[in-house]
Amino acid sequence: MTRRERGLFWALLLASVVLALYVLRDVLVPFVAGMAVAYLLDPVVDRLERLRIGRGLATFLVLLGFFAVAIGLVLLLIPLLQTQVEKLASVLPGYLQTVRDRLGPLLEHFNEGLDRQAALEKISGMTGELVRWVGGLIRRIITGGFAVANILSLLVITPIVSFYLLRDWDRMVATVDGWLPREQAPVIRAQVAEVDRTLAAFIRGQGTVCLVLGVFYAAGLTLAGLDFGLVIGLFSGLISFVPFVGAFLGGVMSVGLALAQFDAWQPVAIIAAVFVAGQALEGNFLTPNLVGDAVGLHPVWVIFGLLAGGALFGFVGVLLAVPAAAVIGVVARFALAQYLASPLHLHGIPPADDTARPDATARPDDDTLPR
Repeated sequence: MTRRERGLFWALLLASVVLALYVLRDVLVPFVAGMAVAYLLDPVVDRLERLRIGRGLATFLVLLGFFAVAIGLVLLLIPLLQTQVEKLASVLPGYLQTVRDRLGPLLEHFNEGLDRQAALEKISGMTGELVRWVGGLIRRIITGGFAVANILSLLVITPIVSFYLLRDWDRMVATVDGWLPREQAPVIRAQVAEVDRTLAAFIRGQGTVCLVLGVFYAAGLTLAGLDFGLVIGLFSGLISFVPFVGAFLGGVMSVGLALAQFDAWQPVAIIAAVFVAGQALEGNFLTPNLVGDAVGLHPVWVIFGLLAGGALFGFVGVLLAVPAAAVIGVVARFALAQYLASPLHLHGIPPADDTARPDATARPDDDTLPR
């Protein structure tokens, strides 16, 4: 098989995979979630195997503990979260009006020539548009991801998929390794190991960071007396895997609600300080120790991947965005390293006619002279 035929083969294979993801995006959610759980828990099962526990039993014990904790937390938090969300929906219009009334004098003070009513209408319109856009995006992701694979299928299918994938993980890896072209197998293994290192650092490390931040924000806002502090804190922490977005949205929502809830500035400053402390904790302790500097995923690339995945493939795209971004990033860095080490970068390609053109300074041999 020539190089051109190999390139055509891989291009067609990639196009087929993307097309299949797009067509089957509504039914792939529990399977992708099961793959994510299996990948996340594989190191734990490997450790139990080293303690001479069978792979099947180790898989069962790890998944049992994982889903027991996850379901317990969901059952514990859902009633409280549902109550706070319903209350927030009922009081949000009044809070928005209060914020508008309080920001009006500030706008007049900083720009006396500004039409106060027009400014407030613009602010209100922009806020409404932002809320509708975020709500529509979340609704599209949820409805697109759960139209067929609903919550019941997630609860039933995901544990089954996770069990079989986790039990047969090493066997599947060995099988796929046997499919690799022998000549390029070492290079492919090295790049796959780099992808695995990147994903492990980001998903496992960043997942722990999000969990710690969610608990920190929720506890801090609740202790500061902010209404709906539990909902906003958990939401801010859980979306912190999107760089800067979690802290920004959580801070804006918290400070906005604090302005509407409190008459003094001290509680507002305390609530803002909670997010400043959370960012300091993340930047100076959590991320350096749990994630490290070897992730290799630029924040802008992660944000783009999440938005593009959600827009193209719905909730499945969001789940696959970070792995896809990691793979593309590793392949791009490998291609760049190959280019930088190639003659194309070091010396350039000589013109095609340079090899055929004789050297003008060379003295022709006497035998070549015309007689």
